[in-house]
Amino acid sequence: MKISTTFELLDDNSRKVERLASALCPDNLPNMSTEITEEKMKIHIESEKITSLIAVMDDLLINAKIADEMLEIKNHRENEI
Repeated sequence: MKISTTFELLDDNSRKVERLASALCPDNLPNMSTEITEEKMKIHIESEKITSLIAVMDDLLINAKIADEMLEIKNHRENEI
């Protein structure tokens, strides 16, 4: 059985979307694909086991959170200068 899901990150700032994608894409597995548009990043994941899909989504969400936090810190510091 094949199980699939699509994870979407939306933001009005297209540069932020590109940076998040750049941070997350290197971790893509062979069963993952990424599509980037101006305001959205879609990551499609397929798996034969639901536990594997859950583990990949968990890792992806944690990595997305960390990448987003790092971008916020960077933007805050740039605005202070």
